[in-house]
Amino acid sequence: MSITIISYMEQSTENAVQRALGESRAGTGMGVRPEMTANLAEVGATPRAHCVLHRALEGEFTQSQIADSVGLDKTTMVVITDKLEKEGLAVRTPSPVDRRARIIAVTDKGRALLARSDEVVSTTHESVLSALPEGLREPFVEALTLLVEGRLAKFVECEQPPRRRSAS
Repeated sequence: MSITIISYMEQSTENAVQRALGESRAGTGMGVRPEMTANLAEVGATPRAHCVLHRALEGEFTQSQIADSVGLDKTTMVVITDKLEKEGLAVRTPSPVDRRARIIAVTDKGRALLARSDEVVSTTHESVLSALPEGLREPFVEALTLLVEGRLAKFVECEQPPRRRSAS
């Protein structure tokens, strides 16, 4: 699903900006998190919920696959999924290939929330990027894209991973 952040950006760049600024990495980005969290709260979403719902719309993914792709531990993912399901934004369905796994499917209510939260994310990104002179915005986004799609594309395993606070 494409999110319009700035008109001259392509979809892959939009996704890179999201990841670099935090939304596709569960709201853990570079100082944008508090602003994004506050802005998303106005439409009834959290950065993590937004991120999980977006990933779930991209295909048939299990809770574990979504958690791994957005950088959430499994316990946090279960809490978020429980909340999404309770609010009618997503449902768990049995995986056709692994009866122990559950696929996360976004409901119509979840799609409606995503439409509103996409606008918030786009507006927030535009606001953040507007702090740069116009001539620096595109090169900045290109540099972020290179980092996010290259060096920062995978989470690094470590003995004591940083603790992530719950935004849900």
